[in-house]
Amino acid sequence: MQSFPQPLSAEEESEYIARWQQGDQTARRVLIEHNLRLVAYLVKKYNNSDHGVDDLISIGTIGLIKAVDTYRPGRGVRLATYASRCIDNELLMTFRSDKKQSKEVFLYDPIGGDDGEGNALSFLDILESVDEDIPERMERQENISKLYGFIEADLTEREKYIIRLRYGIPKWPYIPEQPEVTQREIAKKLGISRSYVSRIEKKALMKLRKAYEHG
Repeated sequence: MQSFPQPLSAEEESEYIARWQQGDQTARRVLIEHNLRLVAYLVKKYNNSDHGVDDLISIGTIGLIKAVDTYRPGRGVRLATYASRCIDNELLMTFRSDKKQSKEVFLYDPIGGDDGEGNALSFLDILESVDEDIPERMERQENISKLYGFIEADLTEREKYIIRLRYGIPKWPYIPEQPEVTQREIAKKLGISRSYVSRIEKKALMKLRKAYEHG
């Protein structure tokens, strides 16, 4: 990891904050640069994410810049404390966005069949539903049973393991769903790379899609 400037002393920080409040852009830059160590420290908490350290530092730095730009002294909160919250928030927003996009890539893909109105079914249609009536519930349970059958019949043991962990699918139907697991966490469990987990996951989902199309 790259090295960063040492933190400012309390007196120096107060001086630069006051100068930045008066519009001194150089003071703003100094406050950002001398708090980059805080970004690096907070990033360590997220080493198991799908992002590299340099990417996380770039994301965290955005949060730091927002903190310096919106910080107001005199509220009983130090800049470092306020910046920590902003950096964490920026990182967490990125992870939430990643999770949403991942589901959009895989769960919204059509898998064959339809919902009774000519619309193609997706994994999301099978795994999630709201305000369904009894016929819809019966149809959903049938689709869930098909999903479990296809997982058992069409996937290798490794593919089953990865799909179940990634999407929180328990081994047997009608058992409460399990927490979803990131590709990086699965890679660590299996002793393989995250990119290899991603390839296996995509291949497994293609198999399930074909099973639905021909089932």
